[in-house]
Amino acid sequence: MKFDRKNRTNEELLAIHKALVTPRLIEDKMLILLRQGKISKWFSGIGQEAISVGAALALNKEEYILPMHRNLGVFTSRGVPLQRLFSQFQGKMNGFTKGRDRSFHFGTQDYNIVGMISHLGPQMGIADGIALSHLLRKEEKVSLVFTGDGGTSEGDFHEAVNVASVWKLPVIFVIENNGYGLSTPSREQFNFDSFVVKGPAYGMEAYSVEGNSILEVLNELEPLVEDIRKNPRPIIFEAKTFRMRGHEEASGTKYVPKELMAKWAKKDPVKAFESFLIKEKVCTNDEIGEIRKAIQKEISDAVKEAFAEETISANTETELADVYFPFEQKVIAPKGKKSSKRLVDAISDGLRQSLEKHPELILMGQDIADYGGVFKITEGFMEQFGKERIRNTPLCEAAIVGTGLGLSIAGMKAVVEMQFADFVTEGFNQIVNNLAKIHYRWGQNADVVVRMPTGAGVGAGPFHSQSNEAWFFHTPGLKIVYPSNPVDAKGLLAAAIEDPNPYMYFEHKALYRSLTEDVPDAYYTTEVGKAVVCHEGDDLTIVTYGMGVHWAMQYAKQAKHSLEVVDLRTLLPWDKETVAASVRKTGRVMVLHEDCLTGGIGGEIAAWISEHCFEYLDAPVMREGSLDTPVPFAADLEKNFLPNERLEERLISLVKY
Repeated sequence: MKFDRKNRTNEELLAIHKALVTPRLIEDKMLILLRQGKISKWFSGIGQEAISVGAALALNKEEYILPMHRNLGVFTSRGVPLQRLFSQFQGKMNGFTKGRDRSFHFGTQDYNIVGMISHLGPQMGIADGIALSHLLRKEEKVSLVFTGDGGTSEGDFHEAVNVASVWKLPVIFVIENNGYGLSTPSREQFNFDSFVVKGPAYGMEAYSVEGNSILEVLNELEPLVEDIRKNPRPIIFEAKTFRMRGHEEASGTKYVPKELMAKWAKKDPVKAFESFLIKEKVCTNDEIGEIRKAIQKEISDAVKEAFAEETISANTETELADVYFPFEQKVIAPKGKKSSKRLVDAISDGLRQSLEKHPELILMGQDIADYGGVFKITEGFMEQFGKERIRNTPLCEAAIVGTGLGLSIAGMKAVVEMQFADFVTEGFNQIVNNLAKIHYRWGQNADVVVRMPTGAGVGAGPFHSQSNEAWFFHTPGLKIVYPSNPVDAKGLLAAAIEDPNPYMYFEHKALYRSLTEDVPDAYYTTEVGKAVVCHEGDDLTIVTYGMGVHWAMQYAKQAKHSLEVVDLRTLLPWDKETVAASVRKTGRVMVLHEDCLTGGIGGEIAAWISEHCFEYLDAPVMREGSLDTPVPFAADLEKNFLPNERLEERLISLVKY
């Protein structure tokens, strides 16, 4: 391997050496502890240290790095205390995740590091969001994200790289090309020799370096970083290397030809650099030995301190409290005059006033800028707030949700529009595994609202009509609101945007222009987690939300019996107290929703009522929902699918029970 020191002094080279050898010596210690049974798992980066260390040294410490399994050198080069690292590996309280996640599945704002999740690709969209914050704030900074050659096969890679190119984001995609994705060789992952071919396809630069040479990594990366700060744009930076250990230690390397292992052993990044230093008379072999001994002592001391820490004791109250970022809503009561608004107008009003209130709020979605969105909710927004804040996106839901999270990590807010709620499947992983879990894992909030135009009744068929709120109801860490009227639509949207936690905001398409009421013109918020009784009665309670409220109200107004209708408004967390009070009052309850009956939210609510209000019930808790089929297109089929045609018969049977 070639080493070009350029104008680096001996002191600078020795500092680079210390940064390079530290993760190797930690790895050596980890392998010993693993053999002794003192740690349970280890993902080794032996042979790849030059890439991690080079990337960390090339960036300023206030610039974000998003590493992966084999990037220990990022953490050590950033100065993360070794004891805290070992505490993290051991699941101790002094670690970064309070024992809730392992190895490098964590981030830390103190060191501007955003850790990975096991799905490999999603962190690239997050890097886009951080880079977007730099672009919008006109900061001369870059973000740098790692992925492996195997990880580039995921759709997240394409989406994130494409968005970065289209938006000219200052982000560096470092691809560690180590020849294997676990045991699958590169020839079975992609059909080219180098990732530089990807650059022109995305309209961006791409570079390939000898990843085992710390100086080549630095010499190539440093000028690129400096240039990108001045001239923002993304680049692909391939570092060719080799993984000398198994994917994780239990995997082994039997699938790797011995001659290939021998070839790359000669290119060991630590040994090769040390040989270069000796040859250049920067230091002697004995001096290198002394440097190693000093680092080894530091490592041993930190390991002892970490192992001496107490084992974490579970506390249920603490665990539940850490699912969400602490936030106490201060409801802003509506004041002043009102004007007649449709649901679509109220949502638009809430968005517009939130943009005025929060200067660092960014809206992202397909066709939302010049076109104003397919439902025209953001019509005129681009002219008022500019195209930087009202951002048309490519068709890439995963990358855009990830971008929203990246903006949040950088201290901004994001509203992401799914053109139809059905399309959220393309961004599902980012929502349920990144947005929802990130605060519980390492204390980072996700200040992102995902808007979900939902529901049937408009003849849109199986892929534009689904009610999919139950998919997210099961996921701790999310909040879900689902207004049934224009007043709540505006207030709940503004409240969701104020809250620094992740929200799924459902808005029924069939109500957009069919529902009108007087809505306060001024900015206000509606209490999250609070249901409302919208029709009082004594004989039976209907617990519902969204379109179900209108079906229930229509029947309640003409029914011979006295029906009480409870509009949940918030689905997660849902208002148990209001529901319980109504059940105690009427003794009979029907849970109604537009979603399919099986697996719907109604099942959980019915179970809770049966468990906690059993002594007040005069009849079994009943549920009504749509058929357990996809949403059909033809009008008669769709009418048969929805529950409102069956509601009267079911309610009569419940009253008569």
